[in-house]
Amino acid sequence: MTRSGQMPIATPEIYNEMLDRAKAGKFAYPAINVTSTQTLHAALRGFADAESDGIIQISTGGAEFLGGQYSKDMVSGAVALAEFAHIVAKKYPVNVALHTDHCPKDKLDGYVRPLIAVSKERVDAGQNPLFQSHMWDGSAETLKDNLAIGEELLAAATAARIILEVEITPTGGEEDGVTHEINDELYTTVDDALRTAEALGLGEKGRYLLAASFGNVHGVYKPGNVVLRPELLKDLQAGVAEKFGKPSPFDFVFHGGSGSTEEEIATALENGVVKMNLDTDTQYAFTRPVADHMFRNYDGVLKVDGDVGNKKVYDPRSWGKAAEKSMAERVQQACGNLRSTGTKLK
Repeated sequence: MTRSGQMPIATPEIYNEMLDRAKAGKFAYPAINVTSTQTLHAALRGFADAESDGIIQISTGGAEFLGGQYSKDMVSGAVALAEFAHIVAKKYPVNVALHTDHCPKDKLDGYVRPLIAVSKERVDAGQNPLFQSHMWDGSAETLKDNLAIGEELLAAATAARIILEVEITPTGGEEDGVTHEINDELYTTVDDALRTAEALGLGEKGRYLLAASFGNVHGVYKPGNVVLRPELLKDLQAGVAEKFGKPSPFDFVFHGGSGSTEEEIATALENGVVKMNLDTDTQYAFTRPVADHMFRNYDGVLKVDGDVGNKKVYDPRSWGKAAEKSMAERVQQACGNLRSTGTKLK
C-alpha cells in the first residue's frame, strides 16, 4: 500500500521495496536514532522535508531511557515509542521503517527476542509487525557463535515478517556499552563474508542487512584518527558473488556514519550500502539550539536572586521547537548526502 492509503509505517512489502530501490539506485536511507517523541518528530520532519523515505531506530540505551528512569524497561520503552510512531507518522508524506539498533548477546532476552515475539503475535493476528527490522550485534563474540545466534534470530524474524541486521565484525569506539578498540581488526575479510553467506544464506533463509566493518568508528573523531576503506565492500561483494553466483549479494549498513566525508559515503553507496546510521551528528544538532537558548536566556530560565524568571523561556516548548527544527535540518542534509532526497515511494 502506498502513502495515499495512509499506512503510518512501512509494511514489510514496502520496506523490502525501499531497500531494493536503494540498492538499484545506489542511494541509502539515513537511519536516525531517536530517544523521545520530540526526536522522533524531528526525524520524520527531516525525511518529509527531503521527500525521502527513511529509517528510525531505537538503541538499547535509547529504549531504556524511553522506559523511564523508575523501571528502565527497554521493551516497554521501545514498544511505547513504536506505537506512538504508528499514529503520528500518518501525518508525514513519507514511508518510515522502525528498527532497533545495536543489541549485544547479554541484552537479547531483554530486548530483541521479546520485541520479535510482540511482532509475531501481531502477524499471527493478521496485522503487520510492530518493528520492521532488528539488529543483532554479535561483534563481541566469535564469528562462529555470532552466526549461530544469527541463524536462530533470522528464522524468528522471518516468521514475524521482520528483516534482521547483523554485525559480523567490530565497529570501533563505544555505543551503549559495546566497546571496541580502534585498530586493524576493524576490517571485515572476504572469508568473514563467505562464512556469513554459508550460515545465513543469501535470501533463501530470510532477508538480512549486513553491517560489515571497513574501519568504522562510532562517534566523531578528528581527521586522521579513523581510516575508512569503503572500497573494501566491493571486495566482499565480489568474493561472495564468485562462489555463490549471485551478483552484489549483500545489502550493507554503514555504521559510524557521523563525520564521514562525502567521498567516503559515495564509495560506500556504489558498493551496496542501503542504510547509514546517524546518531552523534543529530544529537549535537538537537542539543546545540537548546544550549544557545539557555545561555541567551540565563536570567529567564533560572529564578536568579529570588526573582520569578520568565515562564515563556523556561517552558520546554520554547527551546524544544528550535531543537526539533535543527535536528530535522540535519536529517534533511543526511538525505542529500546519501542521495535519497526526492526518492520517496509515491
